[in-house]
Amino acid sequence: MTARLSCLCSALALLAASPALAESHFNRIATFPVTRNMAEGEDLSRESSAEIISASEDGMMLVYTDSPLGVIGLIDITDPKAPGALGSIDMEGEPTTAVFVGTTIFVGVNTSDSFANPSGRLVAVDPAAMAITAACELGGQPDAVSRAPDGSFLAIAIENERDEGLGDGGLPQMPAGHVVKLPIVDGAPDCDAMQVIDLTGLADIFPEDPEPEFVDVNAAGEIVVTLQENNHIVIIGADGTIQSHFSAGEVALEGIDTRRDGALDFSGSKAAAPREPDAVKWLDDQHIAIANEGDWQGGTRGWSIFHRDGTLVWDSGASLEHAVIELGHYPEHRSHSKGIEPEGLEIGTFDGRPMAFVALERASLIAVYDVSDIAAPRLHQLLPSGISPEGAVAIPARGLLATANELDARADGGAGSHVMIYEWQQAPAAYPMITSAGADSLIGWGALSGMVADATIPGRLYAVSDSVFGMQPAIFTIDATQNPARITDKMVVTRSGQPAQKLDLEGIALAPDGGFWLASEGRSDRLIPHAIYRTDAKGEIREEIALPAELAAHETRFGFEGIAVQDQTLWLAVQREWRDDPAGMVKLVAYDTADKSWGAVHYPLDSPAEGAWMGLSEITIHGDWAYIVERDNLIGEAAKTKRLYRVALSALDPAPLGGPLPVVDKEEVHDFIPDLMALNGYVQDKVEGFAIDAAGEAWVVTDNDGVQDASGETLFWTIGRID
Repeated sequence: MTARLSCLCSALALLAASPALAESHFNRIATFPVTRNMAEGEDLSRESSAEIISASEDGMMLVYTDSPLGVIGLIDITDPKAPGALGSIDMEGEPTTAVFVGTTIFVGVNTSDSFANPSGRLVAVDPAAMAITAACELGGQPDAVSRAPDGSFLAIAIENERDEGLGDGGLPQMPAGHVVKLPIVDGAPDCDAMQVIDLTGLADIFPEDPEPEFVDVNAAGEIVVTLQENNHIVIIGADGTIQSHFSAGEVALEGIDTRRDGALDFSGSKAAAPREPDAVKWLDDQHIAIANEGDWQGGTRGWSIFHRDGTLVWDSGASLEHAVIELGHYPEHRSHSKGIEPEGLEIGTFDGRPMAFVALERASLIAVYDVSDIAAPRLHQLLPSGISPEGAVAIPARGLLATANELDARADGGAGSHVMIYEWQQAPAAYPMITSAGADSLIGWGALSGMVADATIPGRLYAVSDSVFGMQPAIFTIDATQNPARITDKMVVTRSGQPAQKLDLEGIALAPDGGFWLASEGRSDRLIPHAIYRTDAKGEIREEIALPAELAAHETRFGFEGIAVQDQTLWLAVQREWRDDPAGMVKLVAYDTADKSWGAVHYPLDSPAEGAWMGLSEITIHGDWAYIVERDNLIGEAAKTKRLYRVALSALDPAPLGGPLPVVDKEEVHDFIPDLMALNGYVQDKVEGFAIDAAGEAWVVTDNDGVQDASGETLFWTIGRID
C-alpha cells in the first residue's frame, strides 16, 4: 500500500504561488534524444551528436548536423511539445553546418583526408526526398555556413583548421583559410559564380594563416567573420571586398577560479588574454556580438558587443560566470582553462524585445540577455540545456528557441546528445529550482549529495557536496521557503582549522550538540576512507569513526550514501552490495554511539533493468519510519527506478556483523520519475538528497555531478507533507 501524502506535489508545484501576470520567460517544453533519428535495426549505442541547428523558413522543421555519424538529422516540430523523428541523411563526409533556403537544406561537408590537405563541399539536400540534389567543391574544409536574410547567397567559413597535435598546436599551419560567397539561384547553388575571399594579411597574429571560424550576414548583405585563433574580426562588404577589420582585443578578469583543484575559490584573477571569439552575430547593421570561447591561448569566459568600426561597446567580464556559479553550474574542472566557455550565439526578437542567446559549452546553460539597450545588456535568465550546448536557433514567429547539445556521454554512464525546445511564455522561469543568488557573498556549490532538515525551523535544510569538490567539502544552508530555494550559507568542513581532505560526503544528519554527523562514501582506489565524522556547529571535525574489520574486509567503492539518527544509534545506507552480501541485498548499518557497537540488517533491492544496477541514495528517519531513496543508475528514457520507500523503525533490529542478517520489509511511498520529468528535460539519474522538515514537508534534491559529463541541472522540489 502506498503511504499517503497530504499534498502530492510535482516539481513545479511551488510555481503555483507566483503572480498570475508574471514577466515572460523561456521554459523548456520538449527534449529530443538524437538516437530517435536512427533507423530501425541500427546500433543505437553508436556515438551521435547534435551540433549546429537551424530551422526551416516556416519554423516547422529543425535540421542539425551529426558529425560522428556523418549525417544531418531532421525533426518535425509542427507540435513543438511533441517533436517527431524524421530520420537522417548521409552526407558522405563530416557535416559542419546546415541551413535552409526555401525548402532546400544547404550543408557544409568536410571531406578532408588530412589537416595538410583539406577539402570540402557544399551540398544541397531535398528533405522531402531525403536526398542530395547538388554539390559544389569549396577548395577547403568548411566550418560555419550562414545565409543572407533574403536567401540570395551563402557565406561559408573555410577554416582549414590546424592540427592541435602538431608542434605546440598553434599557428601558422598552412594552408590558410578563407571565406566563400556562394550565390543561390532558383533554389540551387551556382557553383560557377562562387567567390573566394582572401583573408590573409589582416590579423596582427599570424596574418599569413587566417582560420575563419564563424560567419553571419546582415540585411545589407555584409558578412562578418571571426578569425578565432588570430583573435580578429573581419567585415566583408556586399560586393565581396574587405570593408574593415579589427582585433577582438583582450580582457583581464577578477573574481574567478583559476585552479583545477576540487575547490570552488573565486578569489583569483587572470591577466589580459585575447578573446579568441567563436560565434559572431549581427545585432543590427552597426553592431556585432561575439562569444569569447577561446582556443589555444585565449578565452575570456564571456561575450562582447562591438561597433562595426571596432569600438568595444560592452563586455560581460566575469559577470556571466558569476551568475552561472550561483546556479551550481560552474565547471570547476575547467578552472585552469576557459571556465564556462561561451561558444554559440543566436539573436531573436520576442514581443518586440531583442534577445541574445549565449550557449555556454562547459556550464551546459543558455544565457538569455535582453539587448534592448546594446550598451547595457541585461541577463534575463539562464536556461538548463543538455550536455555541452553548441548550436541554437530562435524561431520568433512561433515563440520558440531550440538548442543542439553535442556531447554524447553514454560511454561514461551519462546522457546522450539531445535537442531541446523552449517556449516564450508569460510565466515565471521554471529553472532554477535552487540558487545561491542573493547571498551576502558569492557562494559556489554543486554535486549536492545528502540532505537533512533543521530540527525546529520549517523550510531550513542542510546539504553536503560530494567528492567532486573533495578539496573543499562543505555544508550548505538552504532556505526552502523561497522560490527558487536559496542557498544562504556555505560552511567548509575543517580539520585542525583547514579544509578537510580525503572526504567523499554523501550523507548528513543532526548531531545532538548542534553539529552534524557526516557519512563519507569512501573509495579505496583513491585513498578516501569509508568513515563517519562528527563536526561541531562550525564544521570542525571533532570525531572520526572508522569501519570495523568485519565491514572493511568486504568493502567496495560503493559505500555509505546516507546517515540518520535514531536515539543513540546512527543508521547508514550502503549504496550497493558489498562482497559478503547476497545479490539484490544491501546493508543498513547501525552504529551505537554509546557502546561503540556495530550491527546491520539487509534491505531488499528492486530488480534492476537490463544493464543497470540498483542502489540506495539516502536514509531519513521521521516518526515511526525510516525513509529510503532507492534508484537505478540509468538516465533519460532508460531510467526505470527512482523511488522513495519506507521501513518501519520497529523492524530495524540490527544483528551482529559477520553472521546472518535479518531482511526488512519495505513499502513504496513515492515514484520520483514523474517529478524528474516536470521540467521537460531528460530524467536525471541521481536522486540523492531527501529530508523532512520541522513542519513535515518532504524535500528532494538531485546531484548534478559538478557538471562533469553531465548537464549540471539540479532539481529541488517538495513531494508535500509526509502523513
